Amino acid sequence: MSPTPLFAQPADGKLTRLDGSTRRVILDLPELMLVEFTFEKGGIGALHSHPHLQTSYVAEGVFEVTIDGVTETIAKGGAYIVPSGLVHGVKALEAGKLIDSFTPRREDFL
Repeated sequence: MSPTPLFAQPADGKLTRLDGSTRRVILDLPELMLVEFTFEKGGIGALHSHPHLQTSYVAEGVFEVTIDGVTETIAKGGAYIVPSGLVHGVKALEAGKLIDSFTPRREDFL
């Protein structure tokens, strides 16, 4: 078994191309995962829910974020938290980047 990476460089991680965005799993352990999402302007993270606790930091751009039917506009430097099971999604009002953490990790992203 290979050791779990404790550090990541900008080119590290599994990259997945999505419609209007990309997802890069930066680091993960069974208990925690760090993921970067890069969105084109107008890109959508469709409404969905999952049992994982999620926090998200807006590293670049401006996003319309909906959590449990409440929508706010969050710009670079802002953040939000999604409790387990709540329906949530985003729309990129400009090209941008979100840094998400999940606990436990999202096995479906691996």
